[in-house]
Amino acid sequence: MEESRGLLREEIRQTKPFRSKGQEAMLGLLRTANILRHRIAAVTEPHGVTVQQYNVLRILRGAGSEPLPTLEIGERMVEQSPGVTRLIDRLEGQGLVSRERCVQDRRQVLCQITPKGCALLEATDPDVDDLEGSALDVLEPVEQEALIGLLDRIRASYR
Repeated sequence: MEESRGLLREEIRQTKPFRSKGQEAMLGLLRTANILRHRIAAVTEPHGVTVQQYNVLRILRGAGSEPLPTLEIGERMVEQSPGVTRLIDRLEGQGLVSRERCVQDRRQVLCQITPKGCALLEATDPDVDDLEGSALDVLEPVEQEALIGLLDRIRASYR
C-alpha cells in the first residue's frame, strides 16, 4: 500500500503537499470517479448515448413496465442533472424512450423505455458488466466491502 503514496500528487503534477488528508482523499475520489466515468463513456458513446442518457435508460429498464415521472428519474440518477427533460428529449428523438402525459395529473410526464432502448442496453450490457467487474479488481473482496461502507457513510452525511 505504501507504494501508492504520492501517486495522486504525481498524476496531477502537484508539487506541494496536500493541505490535509481530507483534501487528498476528496481529490483522489474525484479523480477516480472521473477515470471510471471516462471508461463507461468509452462503452456507451459508440452506441450514440452519453453516460447520463445511459443512466436514464437503465433507470427506465429497471422500472419494468411501469412508466416513471420525469422528476423521479432525476432523483434516481447517479449523477444528478438539472437537464433531465433535455436528456429525455434526446432519447425520445432517438426512439429509445417514449413519454406521455399522466391522465390523473396533466402536469406530470411519464417516461418508458422502448424496445429499441432495451436493445441498446442489451448490446452494451456485456461491456458494462466487464467494466463493472474489473474496475475494482485491484481490491480484495473485503476491501471492496470496506470501500462500499465508507462511500455509504460519506453520502449519508450529506442527507
